[in-house]
Amino acid sequence: MKPLLEKVAPPDGASWSWLDRQLHDAIPFQWHHHAEFELTLTLNSAGQRFIGDHIGDYGDGDLVLIGPNLPHTWASREKLDETRPHRALVMWFSAQWAAPLVEGMIEMRAVGDMLARAKAGLQFSPAAAKKARPVIEGLFRSRGEDRLVGLLIVLTLLARDRGAVPLSTPTTPEESSDRDRIDRVLDHIHTHYAGGLSIGGLADIAALSPSGLHRLFRRHTQQTVSAYVMRLRIGEACVLLSDTALPIANIAADVGYGALANFNRQFRALKGMTPREWRQQFSGGRRWPRHPN
Repeated sequence: MKPLLEKVAPPDGASWSWLDRQLHDAIPFQWHHHAEFELTLTLNSAGQRFIGDHIGDYGDGDLVLIGPNLPHTWASREKLDETRPHRALVMWFSAQWAAPLVEGMIEMRAVGDMLARAKAGLQFSPAAAKKARPVIEGLFRSRGEDRLVGLLIVLTLLARDRGAVPLSTPTTPEESSDRDRIDRVLDHIHTHYAGGLSIGGLADIAALSPSGLHRLFRRHTQQTVSAYVMRLRIGEACVLLSDTALPIANIAADVGYGALANFNRQFRALKGMTPREWRQQFSGGRRWPRHPN
């Protein structure tokens, strides 16, 4: 589950990028990150949202702003209207694009504050999302400077939302060498979290002592390596429980748990319910055969 680096390039004649993503079958789990801010409005879809170490539900009209290089993905569970596709209206813009606006215009100070908060991800309140929705839909029908003006209107509108809530654990800035070390460690964890991981092996990847790795990891993620791995494993288990008919014991093994009892204990500790209870809340309307687990 290594987060893939996505390259986002503005089209000719534009300073930022956008995509009207429409998927008839499902929004797939595609863990990725990129250097740009991302504002995503999700329509006619419900499922789970994964941003950094955040795992949460989303529904129609969900509106989220994600900061640069923050791993994220959505994974759909169902469509509200089966005759229409899952739809995500996605807008990307770089920190370099935003800097002249927020630094040179006092009227954009609130937008600058919002972008700073978005480094850990922001979910906007239902009221703000409802107000912004027609403006966002309108800018996707616009062209040239009208589309740019629409984006600026959306950002200023959302900057006034006092109900916006952070999603992921905030991280602290790193020196370049530390950034390289933590990236190598996180890449390895996201690739091998379901298999064998050892503090010694991760310390070797970071070129640090085990104690140095612990300090670096906690400084960057605000949690221990074991807590981070547990969140990854339980997050993947949530997707498998809601989207497949695999037996719970098989899911536990697939995400890295050798003992079912340990999986059940950690799942309850993180989600406040058993894996069986989690699956039951998503069982309505499923077409795949139910398994007794």
